[in-house]
Amino acid sequence: MVDIFDEVDEELRADKAHAVLKQYGGLILAAAFAVVLGVAGWQGWQWWQARQDQAAAGRFLAAMRIADNLSPTPGLAAPDNAATAEKRAQALTGFASVAADGPAGYQALSRLREAGLKADAGDLPAAVSIWNQVAGDGSVDPLLRDLANLLAVMRQVDTGDVAQLAARLKPMAEASNPWHALAQEQLALLDIRQGHVETAKETLNRLSKDTAAPIGVRNRAGAMLARLGGAAGAVGG
Repeated sequence: MVDIFDEVDEELRADKAHAVLKQYGGLILAAAFAVVLGVAGWQGWQWWQARQDQAAAGRFLAAMRIADNLSPTPGLAAPDNAATAEKRAQALTGFASVAADGPAGYQALSRLREAGLKADAGDLPAAVSIWNQVAGDGSVDPLLRDLANLLAVMRQVDTGDVAQLAARLKPMAEASNPWHALAQEQLALLDIRQGHVETAKETLNRLSKDTAAPIGVRNRAGAMLARLGGAAGAVGG
């Protein structure tokens, strides 16, 4: 008797399942198709996004190669001639292209390099405008925003408003900031510009002994300190 009731129960469950499938089968199939389509669409989007990122990276690197070959000496502007102007224009076009439609990180880096090229070409106002835009863009990584601030100050350290430049540098001069050594170096230059030589010497003395600072910064600090007449008074730390 138990087996008979079990069989009847199974038949009833089968009939109910058949009825449910008959009534909602189309919806179930549609839902399953939507899930499969969604997964395929997501994978397709990821593939497309990866291709776009690779293309942007290629454009950025191509523009970088052109820009890096403009001057054989890093940090110095290339000679002003027709060939240089043409290459600069090519690099600027490449950076502008990536800045317009590339991934966020590449956009910011392209804008920074674009500004540097404009500054090298003598168009400092346009360069500063771009650096200021990057520095004030909340969607940009804070590290790159600080770099934009630093680059803007470095290009104006001899001519810009001292109070404004110092205000931009001070948050970056904190030890916790990755750019602190470069920011402190620029603050020392601003002090020298104002005639605050002893304050500058104290900063340079610290920098020359700061093992966390890049070797180039330490060497420059030591050289400037020597030109200013040697070490300042004892500095703590």
